[in-house]
Amino acid sequence: MRVGLTTIVVREYDEAIRFYIDAVGFELIADDDQGGGKRWVVVTPPGRSSGLLLARASNAAQLAAVGNQTGGRVGFFLYSSDFHGQYRRMLSAGVEFLEAPRSEPYGMVCVWCDLYGNKWDLLEDRA
Repeated sequence: MRVGLTTIVVREYDEAIRFYIDAVGFELIADDDQGGGKRWVVVTPPGRSSGLLLARASNAAQLAAVGNQTGGRVGFFLYSSDFHGQYRRMLSAGVEFLEAPRSEPYGMVCVWCDLYGNKWDLLEDRA
C-alpha cells in the first residue's frame, strides 16, 4: 500500500500551481477541467508517485480552512536529499521560513509555510 495524494484546499488553482511549481520545485502532473469551474490539479515532487491534489475551496467552510488545515500544526513533510540546496532555492523564491535550519538526531529540519500559511517541515534524513 501507499498514500497517493493529499488534498490541500486552496483559494485559486493557478496561484497554487505557480507556488508549488516555481517556489517549491514540484511538477504539474495533471490539470484537467471537470466542468463547473472544478479542476483535477495534481503536483508532485520530481519523479515521485505521491503528491498534492490542489482543490479550490467551493464553500465558506472550505474557504475558512485554507491555510489552517491542520489546526496550526506542521501537517506536511517535504523530504529532500539536498536539504541546503532546496532551502536556498525556496528561500530565493520567497518562501517564508519560520525558523533557521537546525540539526536534529534524525537529520536537518526547518519549518516553512506554503502560499496560504499551512506549515511544512523541510527535512533531510541523517541516514
